[in-house]
Amino acid sequence: MSNEKSLEIGFFQKYLTLWVAICMAVGVLIGKLLPVIPEFFDQFEYANVSIPTAILIWIMIYPMMMKVDFKSIKDVGKNPKGLYVTWVTNWLIKPFTMYGIASLFFFVVFKAWITPELATEYLAGAVLLGAAPCTAMVFVWSQLTKGNPAYTVVQVATNDLIILLAFIPIVKFLLGVSDVHVPWDTLILSVVLFVVVPLTLGILTRMLVTKKKGDEYFEKQFLPKFDGATTVGLLLMLILLFSFQGEVILNNPLHILLIALPLTIQTFLIFFIAYIACKILKLPFNIAAPAGMIGASNFFELAVAVAIALFGMDSPAALATTVGVLTEVPIMLLLVKIANKTTHWFTYDK
Repeated sequence: MSNEKSLEIGFFQKYLTLWVAICMAVGVLIGKLLPVIPEFFDQFEYANVSIPTAILIWIMIYPMMMKVDFKSIKDVGKNPKGLYVTWVTNWLIKPFTMYGIASLFFFVVFKAWITPELATEYLAGAVLLGAAPCTAMVFVWSQLTKGNPAYTVVQVATNDLIILLAFIPIVKFLLGVSDVHVPWDTLILSVVLFVVVPLTLGILTRMLVTKKKGDEYFEKQFLPKFDGATTVGLLLMLILLFSFQGEVILNNPLHILLIALPLTIQTFLIFFIAYIACKILKLPFNIAAPAGMIGASNFFELAVAVAIALFGMDSPAALATTVGVLTEVPIMLLLVKIANKTTHWFTYDK
């Protein structure tokens, strides 16, 4: 990406956990004091998909998809090892370690505090997070670790394509193992709505604007116009989501921490699996750091959207995916620091 300044972590991104906490408080208050508001929005849905939520998620995801330059995929063959690490970590390891860690904590370690019914839905939310590797914030984490921007784009672009094929069967399999019924039509509709549609619009927008005005205009002037849209869409959606979750949170405040713990362990585990694999393969630091970041972070916008579509706005599964939003930024900033302090592991590429 040529516009490096735009990829530095912004004010809203840096303090996203704080904004999420504020949205949680505002949403819970609305749900408690003004229940007519969530009741009103609950009327608008089609095939179990909330229309207001879909609109807000498009506002979030569409700008992200415009950042992905699919022309870069032609360079995949030049240095594929880093891509192999990313693909194996994200699709053959991450969903299954998430399932294992979440199951252990929700059903065994925390069984004194979490009922089996709640544990099943929390596990479903965790699985949705585990099956959706990051596609947007990786550009920020890559920039903060001085990652190779062109290679990061290829990693993200190929992940977006794999999501189209792998997300549905992985989620269906892991939730089936958990005895959670997932309707195929809702799952497919969710991926079409929240991946295929914004991805197609993003590709078309990029093609049209670059053809008319050039790459430099697109990167330096057009994309920055949408910087605030993703954050605003996310925060408004969280307020709406937490207005439905008010009773659950007020009755089980401890559960936020209980959900956060296995998600945090999973994040560190996946980062180090990819990061150390890159070291073993003697890949340079500027490829190793983004490879670790992509696996560690989640496409939480997709996970939240699918959780709402499958289980409802007021479901424990939706709450679990939202805790993923709450924990992601501080954990990822810590991993950025760890990566930047371990560059000496990769001295062979200097």
